[in-house]
Amino acid sequence: MNSGQDMVSILQLVQNLMHGDEDEEPQSARIQNIGEQGHIALLGHSLGAYISTLDKERLRKLTTRILSDTTLWLCRIFRYENGCAYFHEDEREGLAKICRLAIHSRYEDFVVDGFNVLYNKKPVIYLSAAARPGLGQYLCNQLGLPFPCLSRVPCNTMFGSQHQMDVALLEKLIKDDIERGKLPLLLVANAGTAAVGHTDKIGRLKELCEQYGIWLHVEGVNLATLALGYVSSSVLAATKCDSMTLTPGPWLGLPAVPAVTLYKHDDPALTLVAGLTSNKPADKLRALPLWLSLQYLGLDGIVERIKHACQLSQRLQESLKKVNHIKILVEDELSSPVVVFRFFQELPGSDPVLKTVPAPNMAPSTVGREGHSCDALNRWLGEQLKQLVPVSGLTVMDLEAEGVCVRFSPLTTAAVLGTRGEDVDQLVACIESRLPVLTCTLQLREEFKQEVTRTAGLLHVDDPNWPGIGVVRYEHATDDKNSLKLDPEGGKIHAGLLKKLNELESDLTFKMGPEYKSMKSCIYIGMASDDIDIPELVETIAVTAREIEENSRLLENMTEVVRKGIQEAQVQLQKANEERLLEEGVLRQIPVVGSVLNWFSPVQPSQKGRTFNLTAGSLESTEHTYVYKVQDTGVTPPQTPSGTRTKLRFPGQKPFKKSLRGSDALSETSSVSHIEDLEKMEHLSSGQEQEALEANSPEQHPGAPAPQEAEQTGTFQNRAQGPEDDRPQVEEPENLR
Repeated sequence: MNSGQDMVSILQLVQNLMHGDEDEEPQSARIQNIGEQGHIALLGHSLGAYISTLDKERLRKLTTRILSDTTLWLCRIFRYENGCAYFHEDEREGLAKICRLAIHSRYEDFVVDGFNVLYNKKPVIYLSAAARPGLGQYLCNQLGLPFPCLSRVPCNTMFGSQHQMDVALLEKLIKDDIERGKLPLLLVANAGTAAVGHTDKIGRLKELCEQYGIWLHVEGVNLATLALGYVSSSVLAATKCDSMTLTPGPWLGLPAVPAVTLYKHDDPALTLVAGLTSNKPADKLRALPLWLSLQYLGLDGIVERIKHACQLSQRLQESLKKVNHIKILVEDELSSPVVVFRFFQELPGSDPVLKTVPAPNMAPSTVGREGHSCDALNRWLGEQLKQLVPVSGLTVMDLEAEGVCVRFSPLTTAAVLGTRGEDVDQLVACIESRLPVLTCTLQLREEFKQEVTRTAGLLHVDDPNWPGIGVVRYEHATDDKNSLKLDPEGGKIHAGLLKKLNELESDLTFKMGPEYKSMKSCIYIGMASDDIDIPELVETIAVTAREIEENSRLLENMTEVVRKGIQEAQVQLQKANEERLLEEGVLRQIPVVGSVLNWFSPVQPSQKGRTFNLTAGSLESTEHTYVYKVQDTGVTPPQTPSGTRTKLRFPGQKPFKKSLRGSDALSETSSVSHIEDLEKMEHLSSGQEQEALEANSPEQHPGAPAPQEAEQTGTFQNRAQGPEDDRPQVEEPENLR
């Protein structure tokens, strides 16, 4: 770096830093698609740098013109008459400046006495419980106020939207603060909450603020609809507030465009002290990108983009109304361009209109489990839709009252992502295609839990974050139920169980992972799109896990059994050698004498050895093998554990599928043939089992003829019947047996 670099090298370096290594993520879009209006906005930043090099007088005139034009256009577009504008990068910065202005306006001696004035009469800032997270903490940090200066106003609980500020409770809080000697300073209302886009009753709030001398500030995405021809009364009331914050960048798809706070105040000195106005040309040049973009788009272009976003939300609302098992959290179809929906399963005995009130005889724990199950399924649905339709700009959020929901906010995403009406139709089609999987999985969850509870050796694990049928854990013999630590033996059993289940090639997906809030291994069963035979599934898991555990025990005990068998064999072989010496005599052991004696009187050696039966764990003699030229089978090994349910499947039918018998989905022609085939298969299998039982029955005589022989000797038997039957039969010769 001793010598400088040329411009081409520097630009190449910047490009490499922007794009990174192309081999790492070839499919990821690192830079959003920027249209011509986006290039105009970006051009404003470079032009601002060039303009700042002008002489002071010309720079002052130019920046004043840009600032005044942009302020005038924004006030006309969004119906805010005689307002001033403050341009800022952070959306919350404008509200912090407004709070400073309110403090200077209400505390006349604040400039002289400072925080001593606030200590004698503490200011109170009122925020809705539905406000965006972290807003109150940000204001206290910027203003240097303690957190008790914040007053969080609850939302409606009985009437109206549960995301709207409770006006009656707000008035009660204001009266209580006044009685305690506090000063109600500022109220932040929402024209479109950050979560679901609901609008507070701004008209009623404005009356309350005028009554108690409180500054009213409004923010929210629904303020964009002020540019349209028709505006709802609740949003239109925001034009009478003391200040509002606009974010035209996301609404119009303009990158690197500042947010704008419009306000009304007559004292320029206080606005200068609060930081809302500045004499620095660089601060005024913040409006240049927006000044260029507004001229490029024009009023028609701005209205068209906002109108298109509202039409997309209305199109999705109308389509989702026709889809079963989808609930829309709608405040007003015309006032909110935000659509929030979630999948739900109607509970037995619930209100068909509200679809959220549980049955009176249903336990709260059951309702809670249903809510957790729907939350996991909605989270899965949202992630699936985001992958299938990425241009929709969906977000998954967790609401306190409703649970996990999916939000579609085209005002903040459509202009940037280029969302069209066809994309909304594709989104609805994807939702409909996923509904059978969601409904089937939710219906099978409770049955799976009950079946696992009834099965010995299995433990059902409640994991609220798993969207599948359920989670199960096999409890082996040495499993410590009270411990949450890692279980190596259980991990081996579950790993083998997972391998066996995946080898079945069923439609279900199986995964292994740690238990919820524990380190023990579990089997996670995925979602189901068809009717699943839950008893067969649970029994297969239990039987397979038990078989793996027994096999692992056999392998662990094999070393000890073999070691003991070898020791016992050595003892028996040594004893056999001693017996052989006593049998042959001492003379035969002398080298020369023994050879002569063996030549005159040879000894017939007996071939004796030992065989080790792994199944029985015992030593046996090999004399039977050498004499009869056949190997003894020893003890019969124990049968492999198997399920009590034996199910016959059609060719091509996958495991865990319910039988077609009794199904209403079969046609009149195909159902009869399939059922007949199933009955034939069952008859054949039962016949084979009966023959096997008769063949192995101890009551049958060993010399009884076979069925074919019985047919050939039938005539002879008929002739032999009569008084001669009482005579004793002649016993067959031994060789004929």
